[in-house]
Amino acid sequence: MSTVPIEVGHPSVQHWAEPGHADDRSFLRKYVFSTDHKVIGCQFLFMSLFFLLVGGALAMFIRWQLGWPGTPVPGGAFLGEAKAPGGIILPEFYNSLVTMHGTFMIFFAIMPLLVGVFGNWLIPLHVGAADMAFPRLNMASFWTAVPAGLIMLASFFVTGGASAAGWTSYAPLSAVPEYSGVYMGQKLWCISLIVLGFASLMGAVNYITTIVNMRAPGMTWMRLPLPIWALFITAILVLLAIPVLTGALIMLLFDQTIGTTFFLPPDGGQPLMWQHLFWYFGHPEVYILILPAMGIASEVLSNGSRKPIFGYRFMVYAIVAIAFLGWIVWGHHMFQSGMNPYLGATFMTSTMIIAVPSAIKVFNWLGTLYRGNIHFHTPMLNAIAFVAMFVIGGLSGVFMASTPVDIYIHDTYFIVAHIHYVLFGGSLFAIFAGIYFWYPKFFGRMMNPVLGKIHFVLTFVFYNLVFFPMHNLGLDGMMRRIYDPNQYEFLQPLQPMNTLISVSALLLGAAQLIFMFNFLWSLRRGKKAPSNPWNANSLEWTLPSPPPHGNFATMPTVYRGPYEYSSPGRDVDYWPQSEPPDGRRGGGREGVRA
Repeated sequence: MSTVPIEVGHPSVQHWAEPGHADDRSFLRKYVFSTDHKVIGCQFLFMSLFFLLVGGALAMFIRWQLGWPGTPVPGGAFLGEAKAPGGIILPEFYNSLVTMHGTFMIFFAIMPLLVGVFGNWLIPLHVGAADMAFPRLNMASFWTAVPAGLIMLASFFVTGGASAAGWTSYAPLSAVPEYSGVYMGQKLWCISLIVLGFASLMGAVNYITTIVNMRAPGMTWMRLPLPIWALFITAILVLLAIPVLTGALIMLLFDQTIGTTFFLPPDGGQPLMWQHLFWYFGHPEVYILILPAMGIASEVLSNGSRKPIFGYRFMVYAIVAIAFLGWIVWGHHMFQSGMNPYLGATFMTSTMIIAVPSAIKVFNWLGTLYRGNIHFHTPMLNAIAFVAMFVIGGLSGVFMASTPVDIYIHDTYFIVAHIHYVLFGGSLFAIFAGIYFWYPKFFGRMMNPVLGKIHFVLTFVFYNLVFFPMHNLGLDGMMRRIYDPNQYEFLQPLQPMNTLISVSALLLGAAQLIFMFNFLWSLRRGKKAPSNPWNANSLEWTLPSPPPHGNFATMPTVYRGPYEYSSPGRDVDYWPQSEPPDGRRGGGREGVRA
């Protein structure tokens, strides 16, 4: 098997492509212990979708309890015989449900979907590389994440059940040795996230190195597609934020096991230090979860409107500004912790300032849509929904940035609505947009567009019926992590709204079965995908669907940016990055013309 050296990125950097050869790898090397970034991206996809299903199932239990509350007669480890309709969950297990729902959704579903899946799928193809800079490290990243997820799942089956200290695991509850001795699940929670942190660091190092050193000739920084810019900045955030969380988790584990007192007040520990360490990681984590979604939405919106992205450079600068400002706003999660008022005012001001680059991106997306030749295909519908949901979540965040307002709504369902509008309505709609958009490229089949649109409509409607009323619940005083609202007289009038939310949540979960069926059915029965079904410009659409091992037979040369849609003087309304300038009136790519 011959290999040829190819100059990429910086003139002194080389990598090796393996053009047009028979793939003679064994099944294990090809599909299990693969070093091919595309296969690893698909592995992350199936793992993440599994944990998304787990986290969603836990959410259904939570909403069942809140929609039809009651306390069952104890009759088992977790579930009991209900005295009345509803009330099938014991209070102790309910706390574990809330904790593990947040943990699975954030760390094992949304984060690997956005970073693990799209990072692996897109980075080498978008920059014109044969693979990641460190293929074996890439494989190790996935196979480190898998045991982390299994450890977290195992915590349901140990003495005392899974962690019940909340997904933030605030000390001193999570640090008390007596508590963690009874609930082995709290220790496993720490161990799982420590292991997952190492997997994330491996991926971040790989992403940064690949983007910096392995870009094709002509692929300058300002010709990178926006998903790559977003993933590059996200990888830097991961590299800087994850070690902070890992250090805090190790200290918490030591408090639980070997008698240290980092967070235990009786022996001089400081529970507030856990909050500072957790949220110093936690707020950059919000942007780890949202920046890749912004990049995906930008790609799809430009393609679906058949226009260049409005203000490309400002979009890039906004991504960088959001990442920088994300490090100095963590204290807005702690306005109720008794911090100095002057320090609180500083965090309040910085939080309001971070809304500016976010608003720039929103206006740029609207500018891209304005007077565009909009194609309402399934990816485009989800990308537009992402913008709408992100705006709602961002506006509610502005309220919480004000210390006096936050003191009133802190730990209420207003906060639950906010975080879900950003991380569910924002991230998940972008994930759906990305999967529908790149599915044909990586599986060689088209997902059914009718089922895709039905899934979108049902998800959009029921999602808003679930989470928008939560703003009202919060303003009326309903607390987070509450087990039985009927135990509080002032919350009893809100029960009809809770029931509506729970019915909508169950229907929202059922709507995802359409996506699952469409995803799995299309793998075998879907219409065979052309190489460029969306008439897109970036480099991956010049390859067959799915791309071969090694990606490019010859290293592409990049002549322009990724969003050259509707260029004057061309027979078609798109201009691929790798098409030479003398192909001005070229065309003839496969796909549906605009």
